Amino acid sequence: MTENHTAIIADDHAIVRQSLATILADIGTVDLVAEAQNGLETIALVKQHRPDLLLLDAAMPLARGIQVYGEARRWSPDTRVAVVTGFTSVGMLADWLSAGVDGLFLKSAEPSEMKQGFIQILAGGQFVSQEVADKLAAEPEREELTAREHEVLSLIAAGHQNVAIGDALSISPKTVEKHRASLMAKLQVNSVSGLLVHALREGMLDEHSQL
Repeated sequence: MTENHTAIIADDHAIVRQSLATILADIGTVDLVAEAQNGLETIALVKQHRPDLLLLDAAMPLARGIQVYGEARRWSPDTRVAVVTGFTSVGMLADWLSAGVDGLFLKSAEPSEMKQGFIQILAGGQFVSQEVADKLAAEPEREELTAREHEVLSLIAAGHQNVAIGDALSISPKTVEKHRASLMAKLQVNSVSGLLVHALREGMLDEHSQL
């Protein structure tokens, strides 16, 4: 007799949790042991249950998805982690793959593809949904941001002006302005609002503003 796998679903939207639970039930060999609505709850439940599979939203209240992923790996290294996200930013999707997740799906993926992917992940494989693969293949290559540029962009997204950003990073406002100009050139935008749109897509804004 085949032993059932255990799973936890972590997403702050009930309708998403319900949909994922239906897909897991359809597999027939997966027991849903817990559901989480925020990042801290997810970490606690993973630590408690050490499930075979964690279906993780990329952005939830109280702890960012990448933080939850790191803690899940820490407390339950054998848990397979599949990220199911509403973000379509190629940069963010690529970052998740670089982080080593076992699966990556957009929330718009077909239930049949998710089912196939979850089965493959539980069997020890990795699965990237077709939508994600297509986006990664089609995106033109952009010049990478420096660590400092990431810091400046994050502070711009938080609403800080040049003087405050300079104080926070111990650089001059003039240097901050140079970083702004470099960010706009690299991200191919021509306004602060364009930078903010990018910051939203990359998950740099408040969790409650994210998908």
